[in-house]
Amino acid sequence: MATTSMMVAQGGEIVYRYGNLSDVSYLASARKSILSMLFGRYVAEGKIDLDMTIGEIGVEEEEGLLPLEKTAKVKDLLTSSSGVYHAAGSPGGNENTPERGKTKPGSVFLYNNWDFNVLGAIFEERTGKTIFQALKEDLADPLGFEDFDINRQRMMGYGNQSRYLAYHLFLSARDMARLGQLMLQGGKWGGRTIVPESWIAESTEMRFTPEQTKSKEGLGYGYLWWLPTSNDPLFKGAFLMNGNFGQFVLCLPAIDTVVVHRRAVTDEFAIARNQGETTYEPTKVSAGDFLSIAEAVVAART
Repeated sequence: MATTSMMVAQGGEIVYRYGNLSDVSYLASARKSILSMLFGRYVAEGKIDLDMTIGEIGVEEEEGLLPLEKTAKVKDLLTSSSGVYHAAGSPGGNENTPERGKTKPGSVFLYNNWDFNVLGAIFEERTGKTIFQALKEDLADPLGFEDFDINRQRMMGYGNQSRYLAYHLFLSARDMARLGQLMLQGGKWGGRTIVPESWIAESTEMRFTPEQTKSKEGLGYGYLWWLPTSNDPLFKGAFLMNGNFGQFVLCLPAIDTVVVHRRAVTDEFAIARNQGETTYEPTKVSAGDFLSIAEAVVAART
């Protein structure tokens, strides 16, 4: 496969490694699960109300949003079910969007980068922090990231389609594993609560089934987390960061295990792709391929 690095940690200890775990590269949509982690603290503090509508918050586009669209709640954005089918300011979502103003918010899952990009803007407006500042202060610093560079994180997209661009992240495999381990530890690190445990449970609860997400890999959806479904009891309660090209973090609470998989792409390619300057598609490791690897990892456990 096109794998560039991979690691397995059990109980916080690395039990398998492949490739360069310190190599920093583009995360693609795995970033969205990290945003979910960042939300937890500010939801608990009351700074972000999941039942607020985007109309109440003041989300708007140049040519306007429709009245029905403005009734979408923050929690609808978190489940990619806003029903707002405005063009997104970044590639990578579902390009076959339905007619606008016909779908009740919260009723239909449609993987939609407009929702995710707007969530980033809402986070920044409600907390007074940029996504990248919060990533550093709320996660990277307390977790002791080894390879984090705030200056490498960047907003990308094309503003001629939407006011809301994408907040793109660049991290290493070993720092991503820390995020997975934090989730498995109920949001606690070094005796300190980093992400509220109640938020971890809430955000990894299935909101849309695999049938509703139309996932051929059997993935349901929570609040920006993909949720594998498997008959294997060792996969019970599993949740997944899932990024294009092959960027994955799988958390397996039943066996206190994190599996990180990377297919690195260059910064130059990631930037060109997200600014609409190239349509080139490098070789990928699909979610199905990765889950097959994860099943082999679990089967090899002793």
